[in-house]
Amino acid sequence: MDTEDRRLIKQYRSGDVEALSVLVEKYRRPLFGFILNMTEGHGDADEIFQETWFRAIRKFDSYRQKNFMGWLVRIARNLVIDRYRRKRPTVSLDMARDDEGTPAIQLVDSAPGPTDNAVTEDDMNAVKRAVDTLPEEQKEVFVMRMQTGLSFKEIAKAQGVSINTALARMQYALSKLRPLLQNEYDAMRDEL
Repeated sequence: MDTEDRRLIKQYRSGDVEALSVLVEKYRRPLFGFILNMTEGHGDADEIFQETWFRAIRKFDSYRQKNFMGWLVRIARNLVIDRYRRKRPTVSLDMARDDEGTPAIQLVDSAPGPTDNAVTEDDMNAVKRAVDTLPEEQKEVFVMRMQTGLSFKEIAKAQGVSINTALARMQYALSKLRPLLQNEYDAMRDEL
């Protein structure tokens, strides 16, 4: 953890609420982006973002890590996993059904979020759809690296795997994404 983060945590623990605001704002964009990419929408992401900070604040006294962002991502990742486990879709015999008797299931809104303004909406939707096709472990590594900029060492620690496994997952993710995004890449290259 850098000295500024240590100073802000110390100030907050001494009663300076503004120090916490500075710390939250510093990590808001990459942390929220990671959570948003790992959840089903803004409502879930907002709740997990807030719960991540609540848990971090409660653990400030015992925090001894070197990478504060990596620590926040580990907390958020665990919350995402917990939420996913609780929200596993279930099919009920009482569930509404369509005309053929198949359960009527609503799909999650895949609208772009606040971090999607850097590129065109269509490009971001294509990337989101492609990333969503990745196996969960590869998606996590990809999003942790691209959204939060964590090192592979921190990603490996967050996932509880070796660095080589984290690197391999990223490599597999990239090799799966390349063909899926080839058309978007070609279109962007033509525009330049």
